[in-house]
Amino acid sequence: MSKLPDWIAVLFDQADVRINGGRPWDLQCHDEALFERIAEDVSLGFGESYTDGMWDCEALDQFFDRVLTAHNDRKIRPTPAMLVEAAKARLLNRQSKRRSQKVARVHYDIGNSFYEAMLGPTMQYTCAYWQGGAQDLAAAQEAKLALTCRKLALAPGERLLELGCGWGGFARYAAEHCGVEVTAYNISAQQVQWAREKCAGLPIEFRLQDYREAAGQYDKVAAIGLCEHVGYKNYRSFLELVRRCLKPGGVFLLHTIGRNRSVHHTDPWIERYIFPGGMLPSVAQLGEALDDLFVLEDWHSFGADYDRTLMAWNSNFAAAWPRFREEYGDRFFRMWRYYLLSCAGAFRSRQNQLWQVVLARDGIRGGWKGVR
Repeated sequence: MSKLPDWIAVLFDQADVRINGGRPWDLQCHDEALFERIAEDVSLGFGESYTDGMWDCEALDQFFDRVLTAHNDRKIRPTPAMLVEAAKARLLNRQSKRRSQKVARVHYDIGNSFYEAMLGPTMQYTCAYWQGGAQDLAAAQEAKLALTCRKLALAPGERLLELGCGWGGFARYAAEHCGVEVTAYNISAQQVQWAREKCAGLPIEFRLQDYREAAGQYDKVAAIGLCEHVGYKNYRSFLELVRRCLKPGGVFLLHTIGRNRSVHHTDPWIERYIFPGGMLPSVAQLGEALDDLFVLEDWHSFGADYDRTLMAWNSNFAAAWPRFREEYGDRFFRMWRYYLLSCAGAFRSRQNQLWQVVLARDGIRGGWKGVR
């Protein structure tokens, strides 16, 4: 094997990862050219070379857990390409209304049957809640939906606005279990079609529109998995919109992945191949954006549950793959395996978090009751 670049060798050593070692998290090299690709751009180099079959790893989730626990992402020397991307993120609004359409085409509209096989009957593409003792994914997702309704204190007859509704699972749960009327916004045509079919007869209106077009007055607002697509240039305007849509005394629940430190762009491989325009907020960024708009009633962190959720999705994905192989191809399989398991490693290492934040327009009289 040709000599590894010294700085890459140091990163592997600090993470206790061996090239062609015998442990599940060790990297198995099939083509030594992968190290040149990693040196040119670490994120794209790792992801693209894996998708191209240049290396393998039995337990990608363990590999990324070790690499990120060693904080190797902070030790990477920026390449010219990385500096250009960072500058673009500073100058451009990558989550404008026009640009935001791309993630629907690239990611969410690739096939409802595929997502049903991976996500299960609840069709929840956000973190499940395992802390109540759920033994499987469906039960953990039901627990998340129930938890969210309790935190919002939904009551019969209330009007609920959902921004970024996915396949309509939360809207359906809230209407059926809490007796609320729901208006839900989403830019994915396939998701909205699915939601309308599954929720026929319920007091739910699904609108194939950008969240920025939301209007009206509501008792409660929920955004579950939307904030990851909002972007740091738009956090303030997003929260201002939510405040305008809330009646006096109204409550907003924000469910989002978060980062431990502020950035202005996402991981380059995730940006290019999985979530165009995606970006994870930090506590500081959200705190600045909500200044003088809301009373913070609760900030609940349960990011470790996302590790288990992603591993369950990966298991479902692998089991269902023979049904989809001809349609999507082997390259897609490697890309999605890399996506799911690298994200599991990010949550396991506690580099990524999951937050449910309860915000009150005017403060809850007597204080929030601390529902869990």
